[in-house]
Amino acid sequence: MPSPTPTSVAPTRPDSALRHAPFRWLVAGAAVNSLGNGIAPVALAFAVLDLGGDATDLGVVVGLYALADVLMVLFGGVLGDRFERRTVMQLSMVGAGLAQGTAAFLLVTDAATVWLLAGVGMLIGALGALGGPSSAAITPQTVPPGLLRQAVVWRRLAQNTAVILGSGAAGLLVVGVGSGWALAVDAATFLAAAVAFGRVRVPAATEPVAGGSLRRDVAEGFREVVRHTWLWLLLLQAMLYHLFYGGAQGVLGPIVVGDEIGRAAWGYALAAMMTGFVVGGLVTVRWRPRRALHVGTWFLALTAAFPLAIAVSDSLTLVLLGAFLHGFGLEIFSVGWDLSIQENVRPDKLARVYSFDMVGSYVARPVGLALTGPVAEVVGYRAWLAVVAAVIAASVLASLLNHDVRHLERRPEDAEDAEDAGTADAADVTALTLPVAEPQQSLAEPQVNAARPS
Repeated sequence: MPSPTPTSVAPTRPDSALRHAPFRWLVAGAAVNSLGNGIAPVALAFAVLDLGGDATDLGVVVGLYALADVLMVLFGGVLGDRFERRTVMQLSMVGAGLAQGTAAFLLVTDAATVWLLAGVGMLIGALGALGGPSSAAITPQTVPPGLLRQAVVWRRLAQNTAVILGSGAAGLLVVGVGSGWALAVDAATFLAAAVAFGRVRVPAATEPVAGGSLRRDVAEGFREVVRHTWLWLLLLQAMLYHLFYGGAQGVLGPIVVGDEIGRAAWGYALAAMMTGFVVGGLVTVRWRPRRALHVGTWFLALTAAFPLAIAVSDSLTLVLLGAFLHGFGLEIFSVGWDLSIQENVRPDKLARVYSFDMVGSYVARPVGLALTGPVAEVVGYRAWLAVVAAVIAASVLASLLNHDVRHLERRPEDAEDAEDAGTADAADVTALTLPVAEPQQSLAEPQVNAARPS
């Protein structure tokens, strides 16, 4: 009897987040939108100046934009949990594109005023806030659960790269064709993002709900936040970060570095920071610590390096190193943060939780920007930068005292992860664990923004 011929089986390719069409369209839309986010601040600043405005006028325009964000973002979280997130994102992008297109038209036709730009800016800020929580919350719907970490990493990497490209292109556009046409390009990115988001066809996270109380829905989102100790604790840490660091970068950094090293050096420092974001993203493509939140929180301490370097040194090399470490550490944390939220927050409350993450940042940063100048004038610029670095480092270390922050584990992605679950800490962060005596507590159910540059 002839022996059976062995059947050859073609090897199967490992699954990848980028092989899933909804995720590819989501990344495409988010990246195009981030490209516009890199263009808009530069174009808007020069548009205001071209209209005869000064620093105060620009501050008013930017401040009104931020105010609209604060007022609308919690409502955006409710919309993202009530209705189809893809639709909310599309409508937000279309509305923002039309508004920015109107601003561009007014500038190109010499019909714009500073106050018209401020009004349009408020509208764009409100529309962005309505769609932002849905955009953040939709990622888990686009890939299988085992690919969520990979999806978070690739999306953040694409968006950070797009911001860098947009920031670089913004200056060329303003110089080459003017601020009005630069804003027209930004308007086109909104509309292109809307088209891409329209192709993100995924099952709804929740059934659409008509009516209901806005206050009740916001309260349910708040209860979901406080249900997770790691979540509300790190949200408070993020508020402190934005309160202190926002002014350090936005107010003191350009002054101290510009005066002591040169204005060009500040541009180099911001480029080094964005390089740190990209390198951090590339590292997280392959590195998969089991306690991603714990590891990320340790790396978050590196964000103190930038204000500290500005405070203690006039060396461009040291300032660039501090800026790079800031971006690198924040990106490692942000991947663990997003993954932890998306794996552990109930899907029907995810957009509302992200809205609380966003509103904390939106409120704290403008306050910090307003207070930094007067306080630094009293204590000294470098002394205040040192205080900022100390507050950031101390708040991170305080967060690490919490049991949940140190022990939350990500879900295994594959068989290799599951096999290594018992020994992963040896290659992970056991050596970093703080020796804190505390009662042992078990997490009854799975648990875990710092806001990131957008």
